[in-house]
Amino acid sequence: MRPMGDRHILLDDCAFLEGPRWHDGALYLSDMHGPRVLRVEESGTVTTVVEHTSPVSGLGWLPDGQMIVVDMDGYVRRLDGDRLVMHADVRSLAPHGVNDMISHPHGWSWVGQFGYDRHAGQAVEPSPLLRVDADGQVTLAAEDLLVANGMCLTPDGRELLVAESAGGRVTSFDIGHDGALSHRTVFAELPPRHAPDGMCLDAEGAVWVAAVTAGAFLRVRRGGEVTDRLEVEDGRHAIACVLGGADRRTLFLLTAPTFGEAEASRATRGARVETQPVDVPGAGRP
Repeated sequence: MRPMGDRHILLDDCAFLEGPRWHDGALYLSDMHGPRVLRVEESGTVTTVVEHTSPVSGLGWLPDGQMIVVDMDGYVRRLDGDRLVMHADVRSLAPHGVNDMISHPHGWSWVGQFGYDRHAGQAVEPSPLLRVDADGQVTLAAEDLLVANGMCLTPDGRELLVAESAGGRVTSFDIGHDGALSHRTVFAELPPRHAPDGMCLDAEGAVWVAAVTAGAFLRVRRGGEVTDRLEVEDGRHAIACVLGGADRRTLFLLTAPTFGEAEASRATRGARVETQPVDVPGAGRP
């Protein structure tokens, strides 16, 4: 690791990193335009879990321990040995691609989508949050989200938080015993021009969220109070974060010099993972 004050670089020379998860004593994440899934030890040792043929993003695990991976072209895939196989095809409900995902211990996985053709310059439109069950069944979980992106679950598994990137807010849903979402409320409005991306939850119920358009990671309490702000280097963007480490007091910060454009990300290979110690440990998922 290279020092940056009390922040260190754990991993660099990647195309574009997304979907960080602390799982089974290690950091898992997607190198979106690698395209590959990586496992990173706290020591910095890196293992390639699987390589793929199209961009990958959100990660999760089924109740039996199998990893599932978002294929951004419109699929959720399941790790089978050294390859990714079909788990669910969501293209009919997400024609413009999918992005992040969070998996519940009971086997429900919620998948976010862009909801508009960003490559063609279309304006943002509301779109649904999707649910993929352990058997691969796909349903609509909630309507009219503005680019559902990073997500996290409370420790009791009864609340889902969703970052609406184009809405500038974090939205909360209650999770029923059957996985149905209800009682939609605003967990927090972010400051203007602070579009939320990947995020995680801590033991005090606050979220650490990547403000991708503002070059900072924010710790935000329910109601919108910002208690902490970690700036990124000039020319870099805050992409996603997760709390992990042996005591879950290490904040893993994903930063990049691009916003995820495929060719630019592969050309610069500037994406990296930075680590920052924090006082309040992580809780829930991811």
